[in-house]
Amino acid sequence: MDTMTNGTGAKPEHRPATDARRLPRTLLHAVAALLAACLMALGVATAASATPAADDLIKVFVVPDPAQTGGQLATLQSIATSTLGDASRAGEILDLNRGQTQKDGGALNSADDQLHPGWILRLPQDASGSDVQLARDTGSQNSASAAPSSGQQSAAPSTGQSAAFTFPLAAAIALLGAILLALITAGIVGRRRVRTAYAAVRRTVWRLGEPMRRRRRLASRRATSRRFATDAESVRRAYGVLGEFGPGRQHPERPVHALRVDGSGVTVWLTASDTVDAPWTNIDSTRWRRPAAAAGWLNPGEDTGRTSPSSQSSIAASCLVRAGTDADGEPVFVDLSRLDGVLSVGGDQAVARDVVQNLLAEIARTRPSTPVTVLRGADSAPPLAVPTELRQLPRVDAPAPAAPVAGRGTVRAGAARRPVRGLVVVAGTPGEREAAELAALCGPGGAGWTGLVYGEANGAHWRWHTDADGHVDIPVLDVRLTVPA
Repeated sequence: MDTMTNGTGAKPEHRPATDARRLPRTLLHAVAALLAACLMALGVATAASATPAADDLIKVFVVPDPAQTGGQLATLQSIATSTLGDASRAGEILDLNRGQTQKDGGALNSADDQLHPGWILRLPQDASGSDVQLARDTGSQNSASAAPSSGQQSAAPSTGQSAAFTFPLAAAIALLGAILLALITAGIVGRRRVRTAYAAVRRTVWRLGEPMRRRRRLASRRATSRRFATDAESVRRAYGVLGEFGPGRQHPERPVHALRVDGSGVTVWLTASDTVDAPWTNIDSTRWRRPAAAAGWLNPGEDTGRTSPSSQSSIAASCLVRAGTDADGEPVFVDLSRLDGVLSVGGDQAVARDVVQNLLAEIARTRPSTPVTVLRGADSAPPLAVPTELRQLPRVDAPAPAAPVAGRGTVRAGAARRPVRGLVVVAGTPGEREAAELAALCGPGGAGWTGLVYGEANGAHWRWHTDADGHVDIPVLDVRLTVPA
């Protein structure tokens, strides 16, 4: 089996698919590790800020309730005796606590002041004993917040203030950065899934709205069909333009394959080798445009009366039909006499059927009594309704085939002129029998009829393609039209 190369003879290197799958997982692991490190740093910083330093701890005595001491009230002397071993050091305790507001609003100001249960009294640092507790110095008026010493039961009441929780700025910035990095990484890793989900939602919404859009398109196409049925003026004006391109004394006939007539002027599709003099201007290799104000423009209700007999004969041989409307909503005419064989309309079968049905309606308006024969294809496609203005024949006896022309198939060059003498309509893809009848009636040396097939016909030179949205692409003209329904 052949393999692709990179142009130097070496096979292109392909990275294993597992690498692409491993990259998102590695990124997620890295982000998880970074978040864990930030959280650990945050915990250490918070713990450090929440744990008081040893220098902030002081020794205190909490005045007990007399009920707990057998009715005896604590005094500065008794406190000095139990914590310092010397009642004469009561003055030191007084100096440490003088004027300090306690939780009940009282304060110790002299040695004669009575101590109240729950007061927290500072002690010298050499105090010891079972009545000594440790407290943190808050630096406020109520300066000591008692805490139980190791192995002791807490007897110190709250000082009325809640402990402040501090959050270090560095830890906050680190945590915020980690969260932001995690979100960015998750977005990078999950962008493909997000795009896939978004595309799925769009497809679902589009499918839900498709029935309504299809009904609107069908209503617009039906309105175009009604417009074509009542608009005879655009057909008259289109035929009037053909007279300018008929054979003359100084130039031969220049075949017009298609044209568009609108309120501001006319556009024609010519062979790439043909040119036209002013006031015509070239748009591209095959299209030419003339404004409505130019001399010779055929206005509504006007007859030029200046066409030569040869031009009149050329106009009579033409068979202009409106194949549909362009992006501007203007009808585009195609000359079926330039087919010289079979037109195959493929793609969406229902829309292709509408194309052929519209062509039959157009011919019925301009060329009534044209003979038509309908053949059923091999795929049993729905039949067409032949307009009553046309003369439907049950069967046409094909002449004996003439000698084939070298280098030509069922359809000859698109620019050749063949008047539309009759129509062979095939509903669906032709089988072997229908293909043989097409060749006998529409091919070289046949009856000179024109074939219209909504299906794939082998050997057809003219091929149009339709889609389910009601459009038809005409490659030879490089246009897309909306098909009447």
